[in-house]
Amino acid sequence: MKTDLVIAGVGGQGILSISTVIGLAAVSNNLNIKQSEVRGMSQRGGAVYVHLRISDKQIASDLIPLQKADLVLSVEPMEALRYVPFLSQNGWLVTNTNPFVNIGNYPDRNKLMEQLTELPNRILIDADGIAAECGSTKVSNTVTLGAAAPFINIELKELEKAIVSFFEQKGDEVVSQNIQALHTGYAMTRKAAGN
Repeated sequence: MKTDLVIAGVGGQGILSISTVIGLAAVSNNLNIKQSEVRGMSQRGGAVYVHLRISDKQIASDLIPLQKADLVLSVEPMEALRYVPFLSQNGWLVTNTNPFVNIGNYPDRNKLMEQLTELPNRILIDADGIAAECGSTKVSNTVTLGAAAPFINIELKELEKAIVSFFEQKGDEVVSQNIQALHTGYAMTRKAAGN
């Protein structure tokens, strides 16, 4: 079992939170992980991405070669498009469709969506809207994680346990919103896949 995933977005969108939750779930299931991250020069609004490799065998490198990722999980559509070259032929893209416009020459949203919908294996969701329905727009990253969960090879209940562990110091309401967001995103992908 192995999963190579690229997680992408911009600073402040919870990219490192997603990778930590997945990492906690992997480690608690005795899986090996390697991770490499770029934090957008540690500024809110800067590009952030993570290479996360999970396997039941030893992992030699923390970097994923082009065309080898099983999954690109993005909380922002332009960042999703930036990392499409990492996808393997059968890899999946899961992304939030709401742009985080942090530059003056941000691409036209309709053109972005056209390019993303051309991909054969994609889940495009309004994670911000779903997060608001879960009680907080701050959980849109967890909605996107839930939508990507069917492609990660870690059981949903294990991701849920990792969410509890990661967010418990922030209180029961934050934990509850994140668990609801995880399950809602997961259900959307299962529905889109016809399961």
